[in-house]
Amino acid sequence: MRLRGGYSFADLWLCVLVVFTGLTGTASAGDALRERWAPRWTVSAEALVLGRAGAGNQSLVALVPGDVPWWTPAGPNTTNVPGAEVLNSNQLNQRLAAGPRIGISYRDPSGYGVELSYFNVLGLKASKSVGPETPAQWLVMKAPGTFWQTQDYAYQSMVWQDESRLHSLEANVRFELSPRVTLLAGVRWLQLHDQLQGTLEPADLGQPMWKFNVPSRLSDAVPVPDSPVVINPPFWTSSTTNNLYGVQVGARAILWEIERVSVEGLAKIGLFDNHATQLALVSMQKQIYPTEATTDAAAFVGQGGIAARYRLSDYVALKLGYEALWLGRVALAPAQIQAISTTRTTIAATGVNCRSSTLFQGVTVGMEYAF
Repeated sequence: MRLRGGYSFADLWLCVLVVFTGLTGTASAGDALRERWAPRWTVSAEALVLGRAGAGNQSLVALVPGDVPWWTPAGPNTTNVPGAEVLNSNQLNQRLAAGPRIGISYRDPSGYGVELSYFNVLGLKASKSVGPETPAQWLVMKAPGTFWQTQDYAYQSMVWQDESRLHSLEANVRFELSPRVTLLAGVRWLQLHDQLQGTLEPADLGQPMWKFNVPSRLSDAVPVPDSPVVINPPFWTSSTTNNLYGVQVGARAILWEIERVSVEGLAKIGLFDNHATQLALVSMQKQIYPTEATTDAAAFVGQGGIAARYRLSDYVALKLGYEALWLGRVALAPAQIQAISTTRTTIAATGVNCRSSTLFQGVTVGMEYAF
């Protein structure tokens, strides 16, 4: 078919193609010029404020009525008085703690690049206290075997504290799939240390008489005359250290951008070897008995986050975001109570329980400089 002037549709499409090719070539040349002068290095410094949720499911304190004879001629009355649970480790959600994160990355004009980053968060803590109760109640903690712990006097509380430390070091190779999407693959090391400790507060006014009277009730808990004040050591301490070594993949994408403001999303997942250890220190008759165990197990890590970036200039930007880090198949301190076997004079670790998971989440704020 011919158009006015003797031109055909084929001639028209050829002209459009020539114009489009010229525009594309011009844009590509412009992109190449900008790419040549674009910053290649980026250094970032951030503050992380994270909290931890997930401390296993281990009973820590049960209540037994104070008029129940706890000490009988046959020994501790633990078989027929199980008690009512009032504190579980899943109630020990650690409050927020801050730590630094530093990173450096290099971006080649070809679209490939590398990045290295490190962060730590120390001092994640939770503490729960039970007692004293009205009317008076025995505060009881039990472990596998013969171990049991209660308060010496009705005025005392049983206090449990859980404290964690987290370190992370990673190195990734990057590839720009598109101007908005970057793929990641690399290696990572994480270390999670967790400690659970049980104590009685305040100190004993003296040697409790109920330990010498049979049968004994909480009302019998008065000091032996002229006995000195007794400072109780922690009756139970469990510590675990998880060293995770593995590989991960992920993606970073610009979700929204307008002028100086952009929003970026991040997701990573990895498979790790967890070299886990546990150490228990158990007080029996005011003597500390130690035991420990080590194992290796597969672990999983997932990380996600979203961050807003505001560019102060072509080289400096401010960042504010939310981040979550999930660790699966790790050893947490509360879970190790069931991995300890006790007699009246010995304790022994039967292994390391690596079937727990935990979640760290919070906010990040910082600055990055590109050059």
